[in-house]
Amino acid sequence: MPEHESAPLDALPPTASGAQVWAALGRAGLIAGVYRDGAAGTGVDPGRLAGLLGAVDARFSLAATLSAGVQLATALPLLATGRTPVARQALDRTLSGRATLALAATDVTAGTDLTALRTEVRLDEDALEVTGEKNWIANTVTAEHFLVLARHRPGRHFTHFTWVLVPADAPGVTVRPADSALFADSGAGHVTFDRVRLGRDHVLGRTGFGLPLFARHIATERLAGAQWAVALCRRVLTDTHRHLAGRAHGDGTLWDLDAVRQRLASCLVRVRELHALVGALAKQVAEHHDTTAAATLKAAAGPTVQQVLTTCGQLWGAAGFATGGIQELRAQAALFGIGGGADEVVLGTLADAAESVLAGLAPPGTAR
Repeated sequence: MPEHESAPLDALPPTASGAQVWAALGRAGLIAGVYRDGAAGTGVDPGRLAGLLGAVDARFSLAATLSAGVQLATALPLLATGRTPVARQALDRTLSGRATLALAATDVTAGTDLTALRTEVRLDEDALEVTGEKNWIANTVTAEHFLVLARHRPGRHFTHFTWVLVPADAPGVTVRPADSALFADSGAGHVTFDRVRLGRDHVLGRTGFGLPLFARHIATERLAGAQWAVALCRRVLTDTHRHLAGRAHGDGTLWDLDAVRQRLASCLVRVRELHALVGALAKQVAEHHDTTAAATLKAAAGPTVQQVLTTCGQLWGAAGFATGGIQELRAQAALFGIGGGADEVVLGTLADAAESVLAGLAPPGTAR
């Protein structure tokens, strides 16, 4: 990101919350700039998305970056599918940074089993009613609206789920912060919907298209997560290299030790692999919503972050346990293996597509 564009972020303290960062991005017009043609409904521009995520990661906490990333990659593009005045107004306010938006998909059931979610929406001719609970949602305590994934029919069929746009101040909505110091800056929390009555115009998109829409846009979130993982690992490795080169040991520094150099070099290899993978698959995900490509990125990002943070945490020694140090970051970064689909889930997606993945690896002209 050019320096003149990042100036609004430099004006904020490093301790800024996700909501404060989002407001600054919106005022500077940087949110809309992530999307092709400046419209969230047209999809992200991978290069601009990576640049903005990297700029936010470089200045603020992991939790604050999470707050922005979920909105940029998933929540706003989903909201842009709405065509009612209610959805249009919410989109305008969120794009401008005047409001934050919470993607309320994860239920009281296992987060990776969306077809088991219990949150329900009852649809009448002119109105709807939402009842249920969503847990561990970023931006919960700051959101002006919730994008709620709810079932409108019993059973696990993928057409039984619909998105509903729920104002945070609607009667029956109760918000409480999550008991987590690690993610406080993301506004993480839990939200309960107790027979929340709204007009039918709060249905987002077509009834029954909840899960297909989610699958389409979670692919972009997985791309964003891999891009963010590269930026985070690069930052951590840069800081660690600087620390080792300045830490006296014997007649030289820790960086002069062969074992230390090799451990950090192995991390460099993993990050370069992830960087190359992002470059190869970004267009497929951003333009074609390729779920297999997105799963590949997600499956690669989690282990890469884990290796880098674990290795660097060891190399920092006791200094890594300082408040705000690398060991705290390491705990937060476990999110990369859980959020947006646990590693085991995305590996299952890849296994399902094994034949097509293997065919794609064949040299040109090879029989498949």
